[in-house]
Amino acid sequence: MAVSGSKVVFGDVYVDELVSSCGNGFEFLKPKGVYFADRSHISCRKAGMVLRKQEQPLFVCGHYVSPTMSRNSKYNPPFGPRIKSIRTSPLPCSSSRAVHDVSFDGSSSDDQTTSLPQRAIPSEQTLTLVSGSCYLPHPAKVEKGGEDAHFICADEQAIGVADGVGGWAEVGIDAGEFARELMSNSVKAIRDEPKGSVDPARVLEKAHSSTKSQGSSTACVIALHKEGLHAINLGDSGFIVVRDGSTVFHSPVQQHGFNFTYQLDSGNNGDLPSSGQVFRIPILPGDVIVAGTDGLFDNLYNNEVAAVVVHALRAGFSPESTAKEIVALARERAVDKNKQTPFAKAAQDAGYRYNGGKLDDITVVVSFITISADM
Repeated sequence: MAVSGSKVVFGDVYVDELVSSCGNGFEFLKPKGVYFADRSHISCRKAGMVLRKQEQPLFVCGHYVSPTMSRNSKYNPPFGPRIKSIRTSPLPCSSSRAVHDVSFDGSSSDDQTTSLPQRAIPSEQTLTLVSGSCYLPHPAKVEKGGEDAHFICADEQAIGVADGVGGWAEVGIDAGEFARELMSNSVKAIRDEPKGSVDPARVLEKAHSSTKSQGSSTACVIALHKEGLHAINLGDSGFIVVRDGSTVFHSPVQQHGFNFTYQLDSGNNGDLPSSGQVFRIPILPGDVIVAGTDGLFDNLYNNEVAAVVVHALRAGFSPESTAKEIVALARERAVDKNKQTPFAKAAQDAGYRYNGGKLDDITVVVSFITISADM
């Protein structure tokens, strides 16, 4: 879902009929911890980890475009051969509140005061967030639309992603409904914020309190202010900032244990928005923000994402096209049973024998930081 100004816009979904030639051999049957009404939870335990063979996945990419981008874009980026367009059904568009000071290498600490270096920006010019996205559901979840959700508010200069916790499927609940409602409510909350002063933590609190669907999800909301990015992240979705080909910031993962992410739910058993980490990050013209769900960050290291960004910038790609390139590489890694990936490393560190990527929904939102002269 993409949002421009006060109008929710639902884009076309582009389907790539190319079937991967390097199918992954494995997938976790119980992907994440899930809370239930009796306050018990299922987490990823050694006894509960089962591996099974998967067929080669069909690439399906959902591409949600802001109308301002689609009307003015000079790009017609391909995403594999034989792309066709189909119409989908519409998607529903602080606690410690401590602000984490960010060092140049992206680490965060409550007592750290180092900030990213900045160059002077002429007073008559302001920074603008130009965003595009790509969504690729898990092959087994294509028919129901997957469990990820995201939004782009072009006029309000805000973006967000959410990942419904897949373990709910074991009790017949589609956590994607919760994620989509949470993002739709985030858009409504953003529209109530003062122009140019969107508070992501407040937005997430309002959105969470209004979300009634069953299930749970992670959440990440990012807004552009004059002084930089303001963001909140809860769980294992997140974002990175790429500058001059290097990752200068990455949001830390929040997990209770291996593959057991922090998560919001509509009851009283999940984590609270106040458990999310809040950030204020100085940015510069030319910076690129890459936000995504764990389908991205479980399969690609930050330097791999940064390398795609560098290639895309040199090729003159739009944010949407850049997001497609990142998603394509993440899926390639997800079905590769030999590559070392962040998820494989985490599994090995937790005592599991696991190699390769992790097949999952993949959502990527790419935002270019540009200078726009005030008129």
